[in-house]
Amino acid sequence: MTDFLAFLRGNPYPGRGIAVGKDRVYYFIMGRSENSRNRIFERTEDGIRTRAFDESRVTDPSLIIYHPVRRTPRGLIVTNGDQTDTIRDVGDFRKALMTRTYEPDEPNYTPRISALCYPDGSFELSILKRSGGRCLREFFCYEGCEEGRGRFLSTYQGDGNPLPSFAGEPLDIDLPEPEEVWRALNAENKVALYACVNGTVTLFNKLLGD
Repeated sequence: MTDFLAFLRGNPYPGRGIAVGKDRVYYFIMGRSENSRNRIFERTEDGIRTRAFDESRVTDPSLIIYHPVRRTPRGLIVTNGDQTDTIRDVGDFRKALMTRTYEPDEPNYTPRISALCYPDGSFELSILKRSGGRCLREFFCYEGCEEGRGRFLSTYQGDGNPLPSFAGEPLDIDLPEPEEVWRALNAENKVALYACVNGTVTLFNKLLGD
């Protein structure tokens, strides 16, 4: 099992990350460019959305403004892009993501990471990433997790140029408290964190002074 806080402290730029456990779900975003850092999480009726903190500084909203979290009758959807809406609209996690691919942000080709957390505690994770010039779609299905443990998937393995895509099975991690996760994220690159613990949602936004 990976010490999640130590992992985050030692990794200045995992990009976007999803952690799912028995009683909690975390989603965080990080940024290196001004466009990516100019964001906050904002609550919506069914989850959250990203919003530009300063509208005058937005240069390209296409890949940074979306609904990362939506609660549906099938379960909680968490993603790093507009595939959240694709999963909701199609109604089937795998079928929906078979219609999508990685992001077109050359040279990084940022992977699309997604989770669907079912009411019975089981969940699915997916990553769509570029491999050999084509899209590699990986799916991981879990019956659930033990108390205090979870699975973690991020867009990148770490910092670099181009950024190296996450590789392998989602990490088996311990799941600390939301405040600890927020503090462990790189202070320069972190942007926002969504935490849902036993149904209670907490948002952390760097630009709002959290």
